[in-house]
Amino acid sequence: GNPPAAAQIKGPDIQEWGELGLLTELDDVARENNWDEILPQQIAGIMKYDGAYVAVPVNVHRVNWLWINPEVFEKAGATPPKTLDEFFAAAEKLKAAGFVPVAHGGQPWQDGTVFEGFVLSILGPDDYHKAFVELDEDTLTGDKMVQAFTALKKLRDYLDADAAGREWNRATGMVIDGKAGMQIMGDWAKSEFTAANKVAGKDYQCLPFPGTQGSFTFNIDSLAMFKLSSDENRKAQEDLARSVLDPSFQKDFNLNKGSIPVRLDADMAPFDSCAQQSMKDFKQASQDGNLVPSMAHSMAASSYVQGAIFDVVTNFFNDPAADPQKAAQQLAAAIEAAAQ
Repeated sequence: GNPPAAAQIKGPDIQEWGELGLLTELDDVARENNWDEILPQQIAGIMKYDGAYVAVPVNVHRVNWLWINPEVFEKAGATPPKTLDEFFAAAEKLKAAGFVPVAHGGQPWQDGTVFEGFVLSILGPDDYHKAFVELDEDTLTGDKMVQAFTALKKLRDYLDADAAGREWNRATGMVIDGKAGMQIMGDWAKSEFTAANKVAGKDYQCLPFPGTQGSFTFNIDSLAMFKLSSDENRKAQEDLARSVLDPSFQKDFNLNKGSIPVRLDADMAPFDSCAQQSMKDFKQASQDGNLVPSMAHSMAASSYVQGAIFDVVTNFFNDPAADPQKAAQQLAAAIEAAAQ
């Protein structure tokens, strides 16, 4: 009975809170500041419940990035990959040269992040949407999903023995320190490179996850606002919402977070080459209908469905004898049970 003025609530969870009737409308601030013009349509839709703004987006994270250490690649004679075949060929060369091919932390959300990359690469954006947003059984159990599990299983050969339970930033550190060649991670990894005084495009490279060029898996941090009785608190909510989308806040926050501004009119001059590429790809994917919500980061489906997917994926990933065909069947069954 004592709600906060604002809380970080993301993706489909915004709709769940909206259905409970607990969120307040922000349409006055939205109109005054032209939110419908400055926000991409797909993102504005996520921030609305029943046609009214109830949340404000802070940033856009791109999840389908591959981070590489070019010096390690050079030493191993490996080529930055554009396809999954090239990705595994590079991993093989890195392994032969004595490097950890892929830095990874064995945690459910990290396993899920890697898995959704394979799904997007193999199934494409339309079938990715069918699988993780529409929860379509034929897509979840189809041949291409079996291929995605097969690729995930193959990845196991290119991790180090200490991957289990490792935090994502420790894995990023392995790429920074030249112990590992690659990491599959969202753009928050960039803040680690920045903190280590590394320069994008020189000390490290960011590439779209192999096979997902032209698509953009998004993760959006957002603040949802609760209904409050005090006029003063209500005014504070509007001030907060206004501030979050202010161009100077968008610049400073996203420079530090590694993400990109959510405003389409943002000046990208102060940002590094990875962020500039991210914004360019984001706008193009938005135009082409290839923006897809990240399953692993609570943007595609309910937390129950996400939890069911994580269970299947992590159990599969940690069982060397697991069968990809069976895993696809288990995935569909687990999602169906969780979605009811």
